[in-house]
Amino acid sequence: MSMSTPLPVFSARQTAELLPFDSLCQVLAQAAEEYQAGRISSPERQVLPLPGEGVLLSMPATAHDIGMHKLVNVCPHNSRSGLPTIHGVVSVYDAASGAPRLILDGPTVTARRTAAVSMLAMRSLQASPPRHVALIGTGKQAAGHAEALAALYPGLRVDVHGHHMAAAEAFCREHDALGLDLQPATGGVAEAVQVVIMLTTSKVPVYDQPARLDRLLIGVGAFRPDMAELGPQAIAGSQLFSDDPVGARHEAGDLIQAGIDWSTVASLADAVAGRFDAARPRLFKSVGTAAWDLAAARCALANWRRGVGEGA
Repeated sequence: MSMSTPLPVFSARQTAELLPFDSLCQVLAQAAEEYQAGRISSPERQVLPLPGEGVLLSMPATAHDIGMHKLVNVCPHNSRSGLPTIHGVVSVYDAASGAPRLILDGPTVTARRTAAVSMLAMRSLQASPPRHVALIGTGKQAAGHAEALAALYPGLRVDVHGHHMAAAEAFCREHDALGLDLQPATGGVAEAVQVVIMLTTSKVPVYDQPARLDRLLIGVGAFRPDMAELGPQAIAGSQLFSDDPVGARHEAGDLIQAGIDWSTVASLADAVAGRFDAARPRLFKSVGTAAWDLAAARCALANWRRGVGEGA
């Protein structure tokens, strides 16, 4: 790009169009192998204070082909002014020249790559495509995962568990157009559910049934040491995986509180490569890393170059 060419800046909707879930999962699978091999650099995120209990989060990553920097501002008091709590951008650069290539919507990148990581884990750790999934949570992460399930498994039965039935019913109404068989629920997970995806910020377990070989558990929402969606029963009987085993030691509250042996936690790359015991129940913990934002940036850049979303 020459200095006279405007830098493309994409809205939330345009960013989503550049990140279709099927191709995003494929790019993430490649990135998982690179990240484990040390070919993607992704340092711990920096956290800087903003007024009113807000924070600015800086998350860079680099690889042989591109550099990526995600800046996200989280301002809890924005709701009082009718503004979103989270704002942010993902800037994408050519690795060889350092020249900027794209600006993507930060919250959209985070939501879609987080859901895609869960889908990749499900695809890798399940013997066959699921017929019945449960989502625990009715917030933005649940919405992102519902969109991913709809894109990859049209017509799938999905039970949506809310803290109150009214919240679950509202979620199902709002997402009825996705083409899933959405069923509101509260309380225990149905016996027939094959995959349970937890998407809350709970500080007490929302799921603690004994581990089952025929049920994959995916924990997404608990991202601080004081949070715990998964209880000790479910954890103790499971073969453990994390998208970022190093980061999970500081962020995966469920696993931290359970006092697990961290040397037993396998990676997303291990799951993708099939390096696990198929005769044992499996649990996947997602904590996120800028390496996955870099993978999303690759996906968006490739699709933009192919002309995807140009009419958005």
